[in-house]
Amino acid sequence: MDINEIAKLAGVSRATVSRYLNDGYVSKEKRELIAHVINETGYVPSQQARTLRTGKTKLVGVIIPKVNSHSIGRMVAGITKVLSRDGYQVLLANTDNDEKVEVDYLNLFAERNKVDGIILIATVFTHAHHRAIDSLNIPVVILGQRLDAHSCVYQDDYHAVYDLTHSLLKTAHKPGYIGVYEKDVAAGLERHRAFLDACSSMGVVVAPEAQQSATFTVDSGYLCAEKVLDAVPDVDALVCATDDIAFGAMTCLREYGKRIPEDVQVTGVGDSKLSKIMIPSLTTVHFYYQTSGVEAAKMLVDAMTDGDGVPRELRMGYEIYARTSTR
Repeated sequence: MDINEIAKLAGVSRATVSRYLNDGYVSKEKRELIAHVINETGYVPSQQARTLRTGKTKLVGVIIPKVNSHSIGRMVAGITKVLSRDGYQVLLANTDNDEKVEVDYLNLFAERNKVDGIILIATVFTHAHHRAIDSLNIPVVILGQRLDAHSCVYQDDYHAVYDLTHSLLKTAHKPGYIGVYEKDVAAGLERHRAFLDACSSMGVVVAPEAQQSATFTVDSGYLCAEKVLDAVPDVDALVCATDDIAFGAMTCLREYGKRIPEDVQVTGVGDSKLSKIMIPSLTTVHFYYQTSGVEAAKMLVDAMTDGDGVPRELRMGYEIYARTSTR
C-alpha cells in the first residue's frame, strides 16, 4: 500500500493525498474520503519517504544529565507533552553527567540530519560544548542554564536562594551552606553566590569551613553536614543547594542530637515529593520545572518551523514554600 493506491481508492489525485498527509489544505469532502481509506486499509506513511520528501525527520533529540532526577523528570514530561502534540517523536539521551558523552550526543544528533532540533538539559559548558553547539545546523534550545547568544529557558536560581536565605536569617545567625560543584553555573555557582550575598546584606560572616561542596545525593548531604557540625558545632541553619542534600543533612543533624528547627533550621531547593512528607517537612524553593520543559519545547518548535534564527531567552519564576524545617 502506497500513496498512489490511497489516491486511487479515494478517487483523488496523488497530490491531494500528499497535501493531506503533510497537513496542507484539502477540502472537507476529500479529507473525509482519504481519512476513510486510510482507516480502512491501516495505511501508515513511511517515515523514511517523508524525510526524503520534506527534509524533516519529525524527531527531536533531548539530552539529559541523569534519569533518576525528579526535576529532570518533570522537565521531560513538559517537553514530551508539547512535542507529541505537534507530531514529533523524542529520542532521549542520558549522559550520566559525563561531559564528553554530552558533546558526543550533540554531534551524533546533528550528523546527517538525524533530528530536526535538540533540547539540551545542561549542567556545564566546556570548550567542546561551545564548539559543538556553535557548529550545529539545526535549532537547539538550552534548558536549565543560560548561554549567551543561544535560545534558553532557565530558572532564577540566584534570586530564589537569595530570598530564601534572607528570610532564614531573620531567625538564624550562624548559617552554613552545602552546595554542589560550581562548574554547574545555575545550581552550583549562582546558588552559592546568592547565599553569600544574602548573608553579606544582613551583616553575617560565614566561616569557610561552614561551606561545603557535595554531589547531588543524600549521602553526600549527610557527609557534608557532618563536616560542618564538626567544624562549627553551634551552626544554627543549613542552606542546601538541593532537596536531596537537605534530606541527608537532616538525617545527620538528628544523629548528632540536633532538633530541627529548634537547634538547626534546614532549607533545600527543588520542592521534590519527599519534601512535603518528611518530618519535619522541608522548607524549599519551588521551580516550575514542567512548565519550563513546555516552554523549551514550544521555543524549539517555533525555531524548527519558522527558522528565523533569532535567539530567545526565558527566565522562569519561583515560589518559596515555608514548611516546618524552619521557624
